[in-house]
Amino acid sequence: MNATIDAQVLPTPTGPLSLLVHEGVLVAAGFTADPAEMYVRLPGKLTALPLQPVDDLGKPARAVRDYLDGDLFALDTVELDQPGTPTRQRLLAALRAVPAGTTVSYAELAERAGLPRTAARAAGSACAQNLIAPFVPCHRVLPSTGGFGGYYYGTPVKEWLLKHEHAL
Repeated sequence: MNATIDAQVLPTPTGPLSLLVHEGVLVAAGFTADPAEMYVRLPGKLTALPLQPVDDLGKPARAVRDYLDGDLFALDTVELDQPGTPTRQRLLAALRAVPAGTTVSYAELAERAGLPRTAARAAGSACAQNLIAPFVPCHRVLPSTGGFGGYYYGTPVKEWLLKHEHAL
């Protein structure tokens, strides 16, 4: 058993992307130059382990490079794990199934997770607490009223991701 959380920061056109891996599984990813910003959001059983910078995380880092080079489905191949209630897990699974190049509304995401359209707020909450962007692509969810809506890493990052994926 690996008793560390391994971290790597990769450059992207929209800013640095930190990846955190435990035992070969991606547990956090986000647009920050400081992996500790992601680390403190992890569940206690993982923050009990030391954060260890590494030069190459292997498959997750390769997937990011491939995604940036135009393989828009490369991120889908990375094994990941994040905490959440059974409902949140269904929402995150439905979110991960939204293909690159497409977008959904919060109400549509709720429906895809087997919830009523009125559960749009729960879908928004799942997106807001998503620890593994852009692998769990909350950037592909847009408000039905128009515009970009919120995004943890800022609207310019969300807009860049959607343009990169030809969703705009």
